[in-house]
Amino acid sequence: MAAWIHGKVVDHKRWNEKLHTLYIDAAIEPHQAGQFVKIGLEIDGEIIGRPYSLLNPPRHTPLEIYYIHVPQGQLTPRLIQLEAGDDILVSPRANGFMVLDEIPQAKHLWFMATGTGVGPFLAILDEGKLWARFERVVLVYAVRTLSELSYQERIAALAAANPERFAFVPFISRETWPFAQPGRIPQAIENGSLEMAAGTPIRAEDSHFVLCGNPAMVEDVTQCLIGRGFKKHRRRDPGHITTESYW
Repeated sequence: MAAWIHGKVVDHKRWNEKLHTLYIDAAIEPHQAGQFVKIGLEIDGEIIGRPYSLLNPPRHTPLEIYYIHVPQGQLTPRLIQLEAGDDILVSPRANGFMVLDEIPQAKHLWFMATGTGVGPFLAILDEGKLWARFERVVLVYAVRTLSELSYQERIAALAAANPERFAFVPFISRETWPFAQPGRIPQAIENGSLEMAAGTPIRAEDSHFVLCGNPAMVEDVTQCLIGRGFKKHRRRDPGHITTESYW
């Protein structure tokens, strides 16, 4: 199988000076919601590629990736220059285990993300298959400033379509907004404010957590939950916490 296929940029959305979404027309193989592909460009005679989660549910086009500009990086300083019609390379097959089939049964499903880690959760939510398995889904989305809280319209549409079964709890750590929780997620778990904001109890007997984003958040929340009787989930040893770090 070829390592890359050719794609075309069809749109480029700039949320702020750092956060961007690329929409790409590329004929990849069928994928599962929550998986990622590699995106690449030829730079100085060498193909530079990095993995990015797909925000578009399966069978929805174009491909959609949400990324942060890293000025000192090799790839993103070139990605931010792309416009509709530009060529781009895409891996032909998506990969990754942050998919619904890998999440064990529970009553309440908690998605916890920082920054661009919200991507796979949006794909899984938009696909809609999870509503047949979970009574209530909570999306916790932590950023530093309001300008980093992307995809608000998409999340609002999910809330409107599932008013009794979906809760959205945004965290903004460096600004104060009345609709958002202050500070960090682990502290909100410890003091009970997250459960209150979500209207959902945090209990090992009926909850599963999926964490994606900043490794510090993933580690701190994991340890906080372990202290409350949760354990990490593995195929051979089922538990309550599924994790994926983004760097």
